Amino acid sequence: MYIEIPKTIDFKKLKNESSFSPNNFKEFIITNKNVKRLGDLLLDKKKGKEVGSLAYIPKSKYYFIKTKALQTHYYLPILNNKNCATPILPEAFIESNLEIGDILIAKDSKVGEVTYINENIPQYMLSGGLVKLKITESLRYYLFAVMKSNFFKDQLNIMISRGATIKHAKSLWEDVKIPFPNENEDEIFEYITLLVKSIIRKEEKIKANHEELMELIQEEVENNQFKTKFNYEYPLFSDLNKLKRLNAGIYSEYFKKQEYKIKNYIPGYKSIKDYGFEVSRGQNLQVSCIGKSIYSDDEKSNFYTLILPKNLSVYGLVNKYEYLGNPNSLKTLKMGDIIFGAEGFEKGRSIIILNDEEDTITNIHGITLNHSDNDITLSIFIKCFLDYLRRIGLVDLYAVGGNGGSLAITYWDIIPIPNFPETKKEEIIKLYYNEMEYSGSNLNLNSFESYDKSLTDLLGIWQLGEQINVIKKRLEMLVHDISQDKKINISFDFLQ
Repeated sequence: MYIEIPKTIDFKKLKNESSFSPNNFKEFIITNKNVKRLGDLLLDKKKGKEVGSLAYIPKSKYYFIKTKALQTHYYLPILNNKNCATPILPEAFIESNLEIGDILIAKDSKVGEVTYINENIPQYMLSGGLVKLKITESLRYYLFAVMKSNFFKDQLNIMISRGATIKHAKSLWEDVKIPFPNENEDEIFEYITLLVKSIIRKEEKIKANHEELMELIQEEVENNQFKTKFNYEYPLFSDLNKLKRLNAGIYSEYFKKQEYKIKNYIPGYKSIKDYGFEVSRGQNLQVSCIGKSIYSDDEKSNFYTLILPKNLSVYGLVNKYEYLGNPNSLKTLKMGDIIFGAEGFEKGRSIIILNDEEDTITNIHGITLNHSDNDITLSIFIKCFLDYLRRIGLVDLYAVGGNGGSLAITYWDIIPIPNFPETKKEEIIKLYYNEMEYSGSNLNLNSFESYDKSLTDLLGIWQLGEQINVIKKRLEMLVHDISQDKKINISFDFLQ
């Protein structure tokens, strides 16, 4: 959108270059001349430090934040994953003094990715690939919106040399130009600030809802047990012969204890098939199966909407949609179907189709669960309980094979799903899916925040994710319009 490769190059300019690659002559398109260098807008900056992998330990009160904690699809950092925030030895810890309002930027690997710190976390330190930025509050959210945009990342990518396995931006990110409005600056700053705060608020609520959902499931299972005691026994030959498996995970004491709690649940349990679900693989997208296809990141008419397991979040949302053009009649999904990522180290992430859209597909790496009576509320509950099985590690233990393993269709029959009472199911479902009417047609700069806060408290994870996507698109367009010196319409009508 912002990058252009010129069709002709001045000979004098060509002589001064050591390479004839077109990438070296890219030009960044910006109409607005009211720009400032990012480095000049900072109050302070502080680089992180490396501690070395020898300092990594399984459990600690101190953590080391890696660049992986900064994700394109999130405004807040991922700190509940050991690959993103690793426990380290107390003696290796170096204070980073992370507090509310700090912005982190990656200068290595995920160059230009940023995240917002929404709580005081003194027990976390930064890796050498991260820099902590201090920005005045009046400018903080506006700058963050720009830094999250394609405008910022495209500009930075032009500055960085290509060809290296891992990109290093050094301090080049400080030279990125930040555009400013040429009129109504205060109102535009406030407008963008309100939208950024809304996304942060909704991300916080998604995490809170997910934690509450997990706790409700665990409490229901553990507080309604028959008065029998778990006794671990080594597997018998008949057990091995029945499952046709020799891997130790499914026979471990931890697995048996967790499975026992579900099977010892007083109201009982059923298998996926007993609940009325058909388990199958998604569409095979190989050329040998469906012929050649056209892939796109942008929505196009007559293209299939492609939801890949790798693009699902742990909260049951789609981080990224892709689109596939193919003339064949492919295996599509309908409202109420569940997509379950069955392979790899991040398996167990799932999504339920809750938009009444045609021509949505997944690939063969995704297991699809389709209910015979199209019971959407039951599908939501099953999806939430599968999340719980992933949380306690049973999804990994059910799986077989290398490279993270695969939860093959063969083993879905042995997964127990408890018969929760309807009232408890409704309580759980409401945290994930709780539809409310949302309209921004009568909102303004003074009324938006109060309205948004009250509604955010009531919404389910699915609705919160949908709203975040809409607001992000609006912010991306706002940054684009400011960079090209277009008139900004301050309105909340896009929230429908």
